[in-house]
Amino acid sequence: MALLLLAACIPQSGGAYQDTGYRPAPQQSPRQDRYPQAPQERWERPALGNEQDVRRLPAPPPAWQSRKVSADARSIAGRTYVVQPGDSLRSISAKTGAGSEAIARANDIPPPFVIRVGQKLTIPGGRYHLVRDGETGIAIAVAYGVTWSRIIAVNELEEPYILRTGQRLLIPDDAAPSGRPETIEQRAARFHLDLGVDDIVTGGQPAIAEKAKPAQPTASSARVLSPTTPVAAPARLAGGFQWPLKGNVVKRFGPGASGERNDGIKIAAPLDTPVLASADGVVAYVGSDIPALGGLVILRHGDGWTTVYGHAGQLLVQRGQAVKKGQMIALSGNSGFADRPELHFEIRQGRNPVDPLPRLPAR
Repeated sequence: MALLLLAACIPQSGGAYQDTGYRPAPQQSPRQDRYPQAPQERWERPALGNEQDVRRLPAPPPAWQSRKVSADARSIAGRTYVVQPGDSLRSISAKTGAGSEAIARANDIPPPFVIRVGQKLTIPGGRYHLVRDGETGIAIAVAYGVTWSRIIAVNELEEPYILRTGQRLLIPDDAAPSGRPETIEQRAARFHLDLGVDDIVTGGQPAIAEKAKPAQPTASSARVLSPTTPVAAPARLAGGFQWPLKGNVVKRFGPGASGERNDGIKIAAPLDTPVLASADGVVAYVGSDIPALGGLVILRHGDGWTTVYGHAGQLLVQRGQAVKKGQMIALSGNSGFADRPELHFEIRQGRNPVDPLPRLPAR
């Protein structure tokens, strides 16, 4: 009887592990790689992108998620204003509710925006949003149910696209699909902003106080800047661009056979291949908010140049971090809509993507 009881306490092959859900840890051979590697992943993937396999350092959400915008734009009618003693475009903007930049454009007033007493100014009518501290272009676009590119166009915004606290942005009054008037709440409820690289590059920086300066980049990924802190980009591009990794170019820049457009190139590479910064720069974005590109890093390099690194499996830098050419910023993966392990790589001048191949060294 004692032997039978003892035998009942000994787990049979697979039985106890199967019941409890535990398995012995598999034995692994030691790694001899130069760079830290994550466990290999299978790269069969459903039709839609998925960020669950993107590994990244702990970081706060982007600024457009952490600072909500109230859609409280003031609608004003167009009229004429006579300049009074002590007036400036900024004070006239506060009196009338129109943006100072819009007033300058309507009256062909060039920098440094000198006006004279008695001058008659045209005040352009429209809906003007007063920018608060930390608000981003993306968050403003979402609040009003319009695309950020339309706000850029009607306000003629330019590099570096950092909004100023107290600035009044003209909000375009797009018609509803039915052609009938629509409230801000109705428009925002039906609106869905499909983020693109251009939105993040031009509309992801939080607004800054009038006389304040953006923060200087950090030297390490261990120091995380607040998502509502604007970060200064390099003034100049230092040298040219280098290849972000070794691999075959499997898709080139421009329209594809089925009519879709590729804003960069795609480079095939094994999972967990080190992805290197193509030039000295500052991390403008790191995350996975563009489903098609999965794990994503965007660097700014000065002179309006930007590089983009998509489909990463692991993200190794933080927003606001300064990086050097050749520094490892990510590990390659197959996140997003990638159907194989690869890197999506873009070079942009201002808002426009350009073909990377002529700007990379010949192999």
